Amino acid sequence: MGEERAHYWQHPALPGVDLLRARYVHHTFGKHTHDGYVLAAITEGVEAFHYRGGLEVAPAGSVALVEPDRVHTGHAGVPDGWSYQVLYPSVEHVAAVAAELGVLPGSPGFGTAVVDDDELARLVTQTHQAAEQNQGLAAGTFLRLALARALRLHSSQRLVRDAPRVGRDAARAARDLLAARLDEPPALEELAAAVGTGPFPLLRAFRDEYGLPPHAWLTQHRVRTARNLLDAGVRPADAAVAVGFVDQAHLTRHFRRIVGVPPGAYRRARKNVQDSDGAPPAA
Repeated sequence: MGEERAHYWQHPALPGVDLLRARYVHHTFGKHTHDGYVLAAITEGVEAFHYRGGLEVAPAGSVALVEPDRVHTGHAGVPDGWSYQVLYPSVEHVAAVAAELGVLPGSPGFGTAVVDDDELARLVTQTHQAAEQNQGLAAGTFLRLALARALRLHSSQRLVRDAPRVGRDAARAARDLLAARLDEPPALEELAAAVGTGPFPLLRAFRDEYGLPPHAWLTQHRVRTARNLLDAGVRPADAAVAVGFVDQAHLTRHFRRIVGVPPGAYRRARKNVQDSDGAPPAA
């Protein structure tokens, strides 16, 4: 599993949320609290921690859920230690999601400190991955979905109503805004505010209308636009920058996943077709 390491940071698209990616073997956390919540997806090994009068054990694949101002510790549960990716959303951030979902007023709590929830673990790690790739819209979406899932399935407080629904006009307005800002898309909260709704209702309306969440639609549209640029003779590296991908490698990964071939191979094939006046390229 390698040596101990830790990276604690913030991303501008996730205001009020700290992130930690770490691997610990000998390190131990003494008794401490956090101002906000903790969602820790264990990716390798086992973490153990004292919490609410007992010892909790969190194996790989599980998610540890810690409430604000709750005293807890942290140490390796096996000799090889543990690796995890952690989200530390503020109380205000979680309260905003809870309000959108219809959770009863007050600070939400969690009935269980360690949950076996593969989807929640995946959403936590996807938030990290998107933030590390500077994909702010995707990071905000995965964070919002992670918090919503944690509150819906693991909160000790019940929902009193369904999340409010918004119409297709809001989804279409959000789509148009994303299309107009390919190279600098808004964060989820900014996108929702621009179309006059909340982030979670917008996610639901957008998926209902287009079958994808906004960040995934944005990726599809970026690839489609890059394809048009390649058809016009633009180099893959320039096309990647023009549509808002971090670099050509980022474009290549998504282009190949969606189109089936790398952008360079696609451009060469299209050029062969154009050079032969539309005849298919020779095998």
